[in-house]
Amino acid sequence: QVQLVESGGGLVQAGDSLRLSCAASGRTSSSYVMGWFRQAPGKERNVVASISWSGKSTYYANSIKDRFTISRDNAKNTVSLQMNSLKPEDTAVYYCAATTRPFHGAATRFDYWGQGTQVTVSS
Repeated sequence: QVQLVESGGGLVQAGDSLRLSCAASGRTSSSYVMGWFRQAPGKERNVVASISWSGKSTYYANSIKDRFTISRDNAKNTVSLQMNSLKPEDTAVYYCAATTRPFHGAATRFDYWGQGTQVTVSS
């Protein structure tokens, strides 16, 4: 089993950038697909981006494509989400997720979750 801890959330203004990080610990010897999800108040949790173990395959939700970039450092057991040109509608709790299941883009099923980090974008 793997434990995930997110960091980097905060309060920013529209147009600003923010970088989220997720540190994995525990059984990190396995090859994990990693992802970022977000959940706004009163809404469902939706995938934002995901990345394969090798980093060669990525998926981005249409709403954040060209603004957000997911990356990973397997040597450090971390995955990051660089968020640029933030909008008020990006306000949500952002969750890091992991799975040993195959990477299937938006259809990837995740098994492990972090506690989440709040991102608030003011207009």
